[in-house]
Amino acid sequence: MACIAGAVPQNRGMRTIFEAAGGAEGLLRLAGAWHARVLADDVVSHAFSHGFHPEHTRRLAAYWTEALGGPSAYSDVYGDETAVVRMHSGDGRHDEMDRRAIACFDVALTDVGLDSDPRLRQVLHDYFAWATTTTMSRYHVSADDVPDGLSIPHWSWDGPVD
Repeated sequence: MACIAGAVPQNRGMRTIFEAAGGAEGLLRLAGAWHARVLADDVVSHAFSHGFHPEHTRRLAAYWTEALGGPSAYSDVYGDETAVVRMHSGDGRHDEMDRRAIACFDVALTDVGLDSDPRLRQVLHDYFAWATTTTMSRYHVSADDVPDGLSIPHWSWDGPVD
């Protein structure tokens, strides 16, 4: 079953995407909904077929918290971008899996009620698609190719933050 694109929320007056998405609680709900969607997808679930960390959803939410303008919830506790990218590297190209993971994310936005503000929906979609197809897919051949000392990239209402 492939996930189908859905919708997202409305809080343009808020300062950060993190705040607009409901803060840590909102991103934890989104991470849970996305994780449930990908486990139900016959293609994307393959990425989890060899198991996953029991705190995957909480760690993912902490990562998104930091990337989207919240506190450094991931890097303070779990590690840096290098560790994250290494986990997602060395498995060859997987364009169909990436496309479907993004579609699952879009549906998860609706699942958790982040579908009333088109601007927030679009910026969350753009962030997730960018992270999935660039930062997490950069090192197809080997996780050993990932350089040390990478920082978690940050995303604003206008896209990647330098």
